[in-house]
Amino acid sequence: MHKYRVVVGLSGGVDSAVSAYLLQQQGHEVVGIFMKNWEDDDDSEYCASNVDFVDAAAVADVLGIEIEHVNFAAEYKDRVFAEFLREYEAGRTPNPDVLCNAEIKFKAFLDHAMRLGAEKIATGHYARVRQNPASGRFELLKGLDAGKDQSYFLHRLNQAQLAKTLFPVGELQKAEVRRIAAEIGLPNAQKKDSTGICFIGERPFREFLQRYLRHTPGPILDDKGRKLGEHVGLSFYTLGQRQGLGIGGVKERGAQRGGGAHAPWFVARKELASNVLRVVQGHDHPWLLSQRLDAQDASWVAGQPPAPGAYAAKTRYRQQDAACTLVHTQGDQFCLEFATPQWAVTPGQSAVLYAGEVCLGGGVIAAAEPAAAD
Repeated sequence: MHKYRVVVGLSGGVDSAVSAYLLQQQGHEVVGIFMKNWEDDDDSEYCASNVDFVDAAAVADVLGIEIEHVNFAAEYKDRVFAEFLREYEAGRTPNPDVLCNAEIKFKAFLDHAMRLGAEKIATGHYARVRQNPASGRFELLKGLDAGKDQSYFLHRLNQAQLAKTLFPVGELQKAEVRRIAAEIGLPNAQKKDSTGICFIGERPFREFLQRYLRHTPGPILDDKGRKLGEHVGLSFYTLGQRQGLGIGGVKERGAQRGGGAHAPWFVARKELASNVLRVVQGHDHPWLLSQRLDAQDASWVAGQPPAPGAYAAKTRYRQQDAACTLVHTQGDQFCLEFATPQWAVTPGQSAVLYAGEVCLGGGVIAAAEPAAAD
């Protein structure tokens, strides 16, 4: 095996720590970099990167590798956070983790690593890369731990990025990663996995957004046009949302307990022109189900779109692959049709296409057609 100089993104978490260790064991020259991507209120209880840096530095000390602290906060704010806010202002629900990977971890970080003389970079993502012997192209594969697979978030990576990227824990189950970390005495072996968006942390999401977005209250109407309450601004809601609507007790007058009128309410539509939030009762209401979607801003791992035909897709991260047909592609747009209706397909989220374990790429959901007519 060829030995590389590899720069590893050490986040302070166990996955990147074990990635660095595995690369060491394979004989590579390993250097660590800690990426600081957010500075606003960074000393708060929700998002203290200094704590993560201490953990990353402790890992580097145990492994005997150098670690550098690099600040990408300006790039993050320009390339990721600004787009994040624009999407919310437009009534969509963006996925900043997808953009962060494409713009920061595999662009700004990759560029920095190359300046340090790296031949490869590595992260703790649960995914795999292989080079197809027939075509010579690099392929992005799902991680072997189906419950931790992160290929969905990495679908915008291109050939040049994948050619220089290693995912050492992509071949492992999470339990095995923790076992290795404990066995070699890593201080973060039992550290809890981070959840949510890095710059938001565990804080209440709406409270965070309200600091940056305009508040324009308006009516909450049901599918029959009845007013049920007031929303605080369309940007603060997403399709399929059940919590935080403030209408939990609303039901048909005289309805029998246990009937459909007592079913929970879900956000089904955001009508920007009239500033109306539409809600419906019941998880399987027709307004929440879509059989077809249009996506834009497509990015294909191979550098060109796959041929129309049968594939599988995810329209959100925590979702089983859904059988679908790629109807057509045109420029950076494509259309998918699903074998069974999909729940709460949300503009702004990513539709990611798969051929078995191979992630082909995807795009941003622009619109979804209801499975049934109004």
